[in-house]
Amino acid sequence: MAAGDEARAKIQRLLVTGDNRLKQGVAREKVRESYEQALAVAREAGLEDAVRPLVELRLADLDASASD
Repeated sequence: MAAGDEARAKIQRLLVTGDNRLKQGVAREKVRESYEQALAVAREAGLEDAVRPLVELRLADLDASASD
C-alpha cells in the first residue's frame, strides 16, 4: 500500500473512531482527540486541505452538542 493510501486509511479510521465514540457516549475529549489526530495525519501527508473541512464540521457539531 502506498504511503498516501496508508495515510488516507488512517485518517478514515480516526474519523470513524471519533464518530463511533460520539455515538457511544464516550467522553468528548476522546472524540475531539480522534478528530484532531485525523487532522494531524492529514497535515503530515499533505492532505490537510481536503480533510480540514470534514474535521471542522465534526468539531463544530461536537461543540454545539456540548452546549445543549
